[in-house]
Amino acid sequence: MNTTVKGKVFVLGDNVDTDQIIPAQHLVYNINDDKERRMYGKYALSSVPAAESGLPSGDIPFVQEGEFQSEFTIIIAGKNFGCGSSREHAPLALQTAGVKIVIAESFARIFYRNAVDGGFIIPVEASEELNKQLNTGDEVIIGLEDYILYNFANEEIYKLIPPGDILPVVEAGGLFNYAKKLKMI
Repeated sequence: MNTTVKGKVFVLGDNVDTDQIIPAQHLVYNINDDKERRMYGKYALSSVPAAESGLPSGDIPFVQEGEFQSEFTIIIAGKNFGCGSSREHAPLALQTAGVKIVIAESFARIFYRNAVDGGFIIPVEASEELNKQLNTGDEVIIGLEDYILYNFANEEIYKLIPPGDILPVVEAGGLFNYAKKLKMI
């Protein structure tokens, strides 16, 4: 089990919905075909206008033109991340783009369950408005044993809310793989 996640953060605002995470026009790719599946990474967060995203300044793309993965492995967001539809393609798109963890003030329930049940990414709640204290591009390290986020840019430490026993489910690749691993099915 990995006990830390380290990388660059991509900072978003409140109410980022599933259509912003992966726009509906890009739901045409076969997730079982590796060549097509990577397109979900290419188009992840491609429709989040800078004015609505909470980005500190400029129009910073999540995935660079011509790439399929992002340089940002951690998303920091505000309230109600993943609201909107129940599409499980949203956490899949983030995972395909290289995201390991999303830290938000709160999550839409269906996004949270899809993220865990599919084994896509680790959703963790922040105990404060981290999207107003960190900047896109900051390098951080997150301890998954003590749920502490350390920001190298300002040398600040932030406490996160432990999500309970979801890590083994995410690491197993989802709920069904976890149940198989424990010989429940």
